[in-house]
Amino acid sequence: MALTTSADAPLPVGEVSRLIGGWIDRLGAVWVEGQITQLSRRPGAGVVFMTLRDPSHDISVSVTCYRQVFDAVADVVSEGARVVVHAKPEWYAPRGQLSLRAASIRPVGVGELLARLEQLKKSLAAEGLFAPERKKPLPFLPQLIGLVCGRASAAERDVLENARHRWPAVRFEVRNVPVQGVHAVPQVVQAVKELDALDEVDVIIVARGGGSVEDLLPFSDEQLVRAVASCRTPVVSAIGHEPDNPLLDHVADLRASTPTDAAKKVVPDVGEEYERVRWLRDRARRSVAAYLDREERGLAQALARPSLEDPYRMVREREERVGALLDRGRRSLRHQLERADSELTHTHARVVALSPAATLRRGYAVLQKADGGVVRAAGEVTADEALRARVAEGEFTVRVDS
Repeated sequence: MALTTSADAPLPVGEVSRLIGGWIDRLGAVWVEGQITQLSRRPGAGVVFMTLRDPSHDISVSVTCYRQVFDAVADVVSEGARVVVHAKPEWYAPRGQLSLRAASIRPVGVGELLARLEQLKKSLAAEGLFAPERKKPLPFLPQLIGLVCGRASAAERDVLENARHRWPAVRFEVRNVPVQGVHAVPQVVQAVKELDALDEVDVIIVARGGGSVEDLLPFSDEQLVRAVASCRTPVVSAIGHEPDNPLLDHVADLRASTPTDAAKKVVPDVGEEYERVRWLRDRARRSVAAYLDREERGLAQALARPSLEDPYRMVREREERVGALLDRGRRSLRHQLERADSELTHTHARVVALSPAATLRRGYAVLQKADGGVVRAAGEVTADEALRARVAEGEFTVRVDS
């Protein structure tokens, strides 16, 4: 039950400590897993002191056990080892300090660690953290590279020297952190988050040399894997050597087999790029030269055609043809006119020859009645009828006597 206290009715420190101790006593014995960070085995002492730390969080607790409990595993347990202890929480009231009294210590074997990692790998893969579509492409030429590695380590030297050898102008933002032990995970996670928050960092390399399975455990920690998965900056994993394969390799956007390989994959080689540019430039020149040669040949072939070699030739040919057609047309028209004139002359002669006027000029006359009708027979007229006589040079009136 919750205690009722106030400023006027406070509890003494000893009472508070006693109550906390009572609550802790009711917790009973528990199984706890952690990593041993400090180990004190004083000669002649019957008690062994150690500190048990959570590998993924900055939390630790003191552990004590009798020497005979520790001696049972002393050959396989040392500082840095992962263990599972069966212990009862104890509260030391005079100092207000919590500790664990271990009754049994069990080392966590490599096989068990690998089995746990495989189970964690399957769980994270089912969430899609290792999916290829989540991988971000690396920039061609990063302006600033974030590097997370151990201080003065061979991995740091390999990355920096190889990268600067390939591209001397490359810049680095280095975060030196522990890469093994109980402090590795939180500090590596913090370094990755700091570099990811910098807008000028184009890619992050997490590098470490080779080591045993236990040494590389921090790079298979779930907290680190999730931190890398949430990065907006591409992350390159360069952990250990070729056989090493922590979970960080699966979630990273690119896996490098070694720190040296990471430098080669992240930074282009200035000599290779110069040769590539030179080759492309030469190829472009050859392409342009071939294009110009082809066009020049085409132009020469076009200019060699008669129509372009002597452009007035076709005009002259057409002029001659037009002149010939014009002469032909004139001759044809003149011939037609002459023929028509001849036909007209002949027709006129026939008309004149057959004309009544020509008959009248030969001495004949035409008699017409008063109504204009022509007298063709003597019976068509009567006595004393007036008729009009037409001759070649005029007309006059005549009267019929009988």
